[in-house]
Amino acid sequence: MTKEEEKQIDEELNPTETSENSENLETSENSEDSDETPSAEPSLEDKLAEAQSRIAELEKERLYKQAEFDNFRKRIIKEKAELILNGGRKVLEAMLPVIDDLERALAHMQTAEDVEAVKEGVDLIYKKFLKVMETQGVTQMKTEGADFNTDFHEAVTQFPAPSPELKGKVIDCTEKGYMLNDTVLRFAKVVVGI
Repeated sequence: MTKEEEKQIDEELNPTETSENSENLETSENSEDSDETPSAEPSLEDKLAEAQSRIAELEKERLYKQAEFDNFRKRIIKEKAELILNGGRKVLEAMLPVIDDLERALAHMQTAEDVEAVKEGVDLIYKKFLKVMETQGVTQMKTEGADFNTDFHEAVTQFPAPSPELKGKVIDCTEKGYMLNDTVLRFAKVVVGI
């Protein structure tokens, strides 16, 4: 006997069980269908509304960031303009005491009888001025006996070297050179030995 034949005999003998089983199966299938409907994916309208609200949020965020960047750019331009206009303020403020000392020296020169005292006063003012320049990062170049270097020196003229070891070296400095931190502020004008 085949399985199908056995099944038919069982159904004929126990009709209530099989009908209950088939009803149970139908009920479970219906319940599965009913479960799927509430948990089904959102409708297209819901998706569209959600996407539109997200787009609106992103647009608002973009506008905020753009306005923030524009404000930042304007602030930087303003600060840069102020820096250009007032960039030398610190240096000028540091030089004011030197100017005061020079004015006092000039006033004293009118009535001074001791030339050595005036000379000493001017020398002190010169040293004070150099110290102020050093605080601002400006230093004098050392040129005496240095090898001629076009990165730091400008040759005004060439002169026969008094000794063979001075060939290609700086013999004299006609105008001092200055460095601002690590860059040349002004080249030293020198006489080079040949």
